[in-house]
Amino acid sequence: MAKYRVGIIGCGNIFPMHAVSIREIENTELVAVCDIKEDVARKRSEEVGCKYYTDYKEMIEKEDLDVVHICTPHYLHPPMAIYAANKGINVFTEKPMSITLEDGQAMVEAAKANGVTLGVVFQNHYNAGSVLIKEMLESGELGNILSAKAIVTWNRSDEYYSKSDWKGTWDKEGGGVIIDQAIHTLDLMRWFVGDEIEYVDASIGNRGHAKIEVEDVAEGVIKYKSGIITGFFTMNYYTYDAPVEIEIHCENGLVKMIGDEAKVSLNNGREYIARPNPDETIEYGNVKSYWGTSHVKQIREYYNALDRGVAPEIDGEYALETQKMICAIYESGKNRKRIIF
Repeated sequence: MAKYRVGIIGCGNIFPMHAVSIREIENTELVAVCDIKEDVARKRSEEVGCKYYTDYKEMIEKEDLDVVHICTPHYLHPPMAIYAANKGINVFTEKPMSITLEDGQAMVEAAKANGVTLGVVFQNHYNAGSVLIKEMLESGELGNILSAKAIVTWNRSDEYYSKSDWKGTWDKEGGGVIIDQAIHTLDLMRWFVGDEIEYVDASIGNRGHAKIEVEDVAEGVIKYKSGIITGFFTMNYYTYDAPVEIEIHCENGLVKMIGDEAKVSLNNGREYIARPNPDETIEYGNVKSYWGTSHVKQIREYYNALDRGVAPEIDGEYALETQKMICAIYESGKNRKRIIF
């Protein structure tokens, strides 16, 4: 089994999800971290016991890395991923892979051209509820999907945005509630349906914030080529982070996901329930509870794929399809027109 030398770019809030996961995986070694804020980089390096840098290019040049994890603001994901790929280094980046479709495509092309692996974080695929739903849909026991809906109602105050120099901006964050909060839920619904999108028809607005450029509410329809119509509603001016909800109406039953728990009720009276396994929980530190505990599962799968010389389950090409959906929601909402795929 290969031993992978790993560096992390970006030492902010999401950093522990990656650092702790790397520590839990036996064939990885975190050798360096990087952040443009030296005090932050130094503190994180002391926490994990490795070198620190303030320039990611210098880290890449000096540390003979096999993999970089990118945990920086959204707009920095593409240039950092492409730079690493061009140096022959594998990339594992936080979501979203990019804020434009063109940049996402460039990331995929750079990985292919350099023979490296690009992975993108969508850790909720590995939640117990998600696994149950996907398995039952693929088994055929639920029959065909008739329709589905997703709801995300969270809280992001003006104060939350004022503490950041990139959140709430089109050019750096790439949007608001859709690309930052709801992307995981919309991605899950697309993954559950498992079909190509026919069109997206959406509306977006800013109704609850005074200090941001981007949307804080969005709703719309995503129709798939099989004829399935799915709907979504999401906003981030609610009073707390309510558990996300996905419902899937099938020929033979009803699927309900609330938070990271799932219940499948079949028409014949049988029920299946999946909840997080307490024995699988690891201590990431003082992080947001709605991130769940599945980062380590996806990161382990990524390194197992590297060992086997195969693409990870959530690679750049998969993530690019979700990016197309997200970009289409914005294009539809901004231009008030249906986007045909």
